[in-house]
Amino acid sequence: MEFLTQHPQQEQDHQKHDQEETNATSATTKKRYMFLLGINYMLLFVGSISSSLLSKFYFNHKGDSRWVSTWVQSAGFPFLLLPIYLPFYVFKSTHRKPFTRFTPKILLLSILIGFLLGFNNLLFSWGNSYLPVSTNSLVLSSQLAFTLITSVIIVKQKITYANLNCVILLTVSSVLLALGSSHDKPNGLTRTKYFIGFFSTLGAGLMFALYLPLMETIYKKVYCYSMVVEMQFVMELAATVLATVGMTIDGGFSEMKTESKNVFDLGETAYWLTVMFNVVTWQFCFMGTAGMVFLTSSLTGGVCMTALMAANVLGGVIVYGDNFGGIKIVSTLLCVWGFSSYLYGMYMKTKDEEKKKEGSMEKLINNDDDHQEEQVEMTEIVTHKH
Repeated sequence: MEFLTQHPQQEQDHQKHDQEETNATSATTKKRYMFLLGINYMLLFVGSISSSLLSKFYFNHKGDSRWVSTWVQSAGFPFLLLPIYLPFYVFKSTHRKPFTRFTPKILLLSILIGFLLGFNNLLFSWGNSYLPVSTNSLVLSSQLAFTLITSVIIVKQKITYANLNCVILLTVSSVLLALGSSHDKPNGLTRTKYFIGFFSTLGAGLMFALYLPLMETIYKKVYCYSMVVEMQFVMELAATVLATVGMTIDGGFSEMKTESKNVFDLGETAYWLTVMFNVVTWQFCFMGTAGMVFLTSSLTGGVCMTALMAANVLGGVIVYGDNFGGIKIVSTLLCVWGFSSYLYGMYMKTKDEEKKKEGSMEKLINNDDDHQEEQVEMTEIVTHKH
């Protein structure tokens, strides 16, 4: 009978021990998650700003091939082999062999989305070749409106006041920019070419908005971050094949040699350094974007990219002396306001979820305590009878 009397206490001790282990595991997982999230946002931050400025640098110094600009956006895919193979073969930090459970379906989807990404890169190159960096960045911010729409359709994203307010503000920002476009054309750029650049950038935003929720849907079937990097490798490879075909039709890689020696006004060395840094920074940008979508959602990834548009605008003003008149100031403020609204909404949502979780845990603990008291009472009754 002594065993029956001690059993509820032992059960309670086991439950406390299990709860402590669960809390410790949860804390460790959260730290790793936040660390990985921070790394990916830093990649996105550095890659987005640097790649935009370097792409414009290429065109500013008489670089003229949109296919070259498209090619450098994905040609850095071999760099991804390092995070794919080093953890398993060199650092021995994982038991998962590269490309494990990488099914033919995932391979096919990665290739198809890679071609979509390659065409998106071409549209971006057209836009960036004509528009100032600041204007190009603000027009790209419209992709968030498209991302919300495609997220609702593809991944059933719920529309809240925070994300709707964010989208409206950013859309108004882009409309204001379009209305004031006649005052922002660089010297020698016709109105026709300006609007070609404007709508090419808008098209790039639309396609990227389709890319983000598609990736979120696929990532739901991916069980680790390593697979995200492997998928990104295949997509970038497919995008590079598309760009290489375009370059071959347009004159091949011999055009790059000619351009470096006879066209680029800073010389051959500066040309190849520009190409190399473009390749690296674009990989940062795309890998950061993929990581943000995998770790959060397509809409949050789009919001984080949009948040960097203000930094790109300021970069264009500081580095290239882009015009920063009244309309562009208002557009930037609307962009910041929209992003702040979204962040506040996410913060309040997280707080509500934590409160609900704490309430559920308290209810569960109280129920367990009541159950244990009943067990003690029953044990005492049995002991008394005997």
